[in-house]
Amino acid sequence: MDRRHFITAALAAGSATTFARFVGAATSAEGHFEVTRTDAEWRAMLTDMQYAVMRKESTERAGSSPLDKNYEAGTYSCRGCDLPLYSSDTKFDSRTGWPSFWQAKDNAVGTKDDRSLFGVRTEVHCRRCGSHLGHIFDDGPAPTGKRHCLNGVSLKFAAA
Repeated sequence: MDRRHFITAALAAGSATTFARFVGAATSAEGHFEVTRTDAEWRAMLTDMQYAVMRKESTERAGSSPLDKNYEAGTYSCRGCDLPLYSSDTKFDSRTGWPSFWQAKDNAVGTKDDRSLFGVRTEVHCRRCGSHLGHIFDDGPAPTGKRHCLNGVSLKFAAA
């Protein structure tokens, strides 16, 4: 099974958990963060999809983000708190349908174990506000070998 078929199967299997997350079964990263908001404040500032992804760890549909095919020079920041997260210098075309990077900026992201599908994955979130960004996989390009597979709705892009 190739990566694209595996991802499609994993998303189909995870569709039931997506609804549960949207209604409150899972939450974004736990801990103390510099930027905090009430649930009502998050809901007021985000669209339904942004809220589901960033605060309930859902996943946007593959190929739905215009940031996936954006290769302009610039910086990708957290939609929740504007912290610069990724440089366009580390972006690559993973052919998965989500914006992908081989490395985050220094002191920009945090990680935790995600046990929601078929084992353990590495979830990546903004270190300043805890917003869910996506997952990190070990099938990226050199020099890190990592693929930070992100939801475009969690990001803002500023051209250089």
